[in-house]
Amino acid sequence: MAAPSVMFGTGFPGAVRRITTLWAMFGGLVLFAVVSINMFSVIGGIFGHPFPGDFELTEMGVAVAAFAFLPYCQSMGANVTADIFTAGMRPGLIALLTLLGSLVALAFAGLLIWRMYLGMLDQKTYDYTTAILQIPIWYAYVPVLISLALLALAALASVLENLSGKTQGDGAHV
Repeated sequence: MAAPSVMFGTGFPGAVRRITTLWAMFGGLVLFAVVSINMFSVIGGIFGHPFPGDFELTEMGVAVAAFAFLPYCQSMGANVTADIFTAGMRPGLIALLTLLGSLVALAFAGLLIWRMYLGMLDQKTYDYTTAILQIPIWYAYVPVLISLALLALAALASVLENLSGKTQGDGAHV
């Protein structure tokens, strides 16, 4: 196994990659829990005892997991790209487009943090809960906001790497 500094890089971008990797693992555990709940609900339904509120936990868990993967994708340079359009471009132009993409990701993360935070405050203020289990909906916003903060950090690390000419993703960290 390669040394952590080779796998993740060093400095601020390397630290962000380590954190976002751990956070993505948390997202994977949440997704595993959602699948397990659904499996037990289906098996329980066969015997007349389904898991009550399974769809509520599924909705919340899938949202939390999906957001948990976003910072990892950004920090590893694994977001969706349109390679078909950039295949014939000069490396300098590709680097500029990569920098612009990182700046857009940073701005988008900031916008989402702002709006999700306000949404969480509304959910908490009006005491919205799930229908069956009565779980406060704002609970799911907390890990989502953490994910978005990590996305902003990952985008910032990407911008810094782009400006310094260092690459990201696929272990090509310098």
